[in-house]
Amino acid sequence: MSENEERGRRQRLAGVRVLVPRPRERAEQICFLLEDEGAHVLAIPLLELEPPTDPRPLQAAAELLRRFAWVAFASERGVTALVEATRTAGTLDLLRTRKLAAVGPGTAAALDAHGLEATLVASVSSGEGLAEALLPRLQPAEVVLLPAAEEGRRSIEEGLRAAGVTVERVAAYRSRPAGSAPEGWAEVVAHPPRCVLFGSPRTVEAFLGLPGAGALVPGLRAVAVGPTTAAALRAQGWEPAAIATSPTPPEWVEAAVRAVEG
Repeated sequence: MSENEERGRRQRLAGVRVLVPRPRERAEQICFLLEDEGAHVLAIPLLELEPPTDPRPLQAAAELLRRFAWVAFASERGVTALVEATRTAGTLDLLRTRKLAAVGPGTAAALDAHGLEATLVASVSSGEGLAEALLPRLQPAEVVLLPAAEEGRRSIEEGLRAAGVTVERVAAYRSRPAGSAPEGWAEVVAHPPRCVLFGSPRTVEAFLGLPGAGALVPGLRAVAVGPTTAAALRAQGWEPAAIATSPTPPEWVEAAVRAVEG
């Protein structure tokens, strides 16, 4: 068997069309790993990330960063938004001295990319998992800063506050559907993919709001990043074919393989 034949035999997604509903530059590693498995990847952003409606609370938190013992990050975008705010406020060096909690390895990697080290990475990559991991580490009277999506879930905040922790949640960014016809969507409808990777409930909503999406669902295997996104799919009557065990690119790919293999 030639080298090319051997490589083809090992590719578990050979010829499979996979929709990654993100811009390729924000999902490069996932796309590369899928392509290594032989997949034909369609990277189409369904959500646009924008500054929050009112940026003042985020900027004020960056300026008063010394108030917070911990900063809890539920997403990579939350990391980027706070880092940008601290650069504006001149408090980036102070951020390096705070205790930083990440919801999962992807968010921890985003911290690392900015020269920041996660003090804590939740072993269960969900809002509830991050709150549960944080609680034993908190000292009395410590205040937690939570830079989050404007329209995001409140599970971290609610979990901490239920235990008596003071949490200051600030809107770090917001997301909105990219429009009724994102670039590349016509190709998705004309040549339906076999599998789609969903990283958030908002992405599920954006996908199902696009023209022609309903007709794609019966033959499309949905992969959810975790239980929250899986619940969003089920709420729409769409059972996920696989759920990633963690929100890392290799686990995304393993989940895609499980979904396609059935």
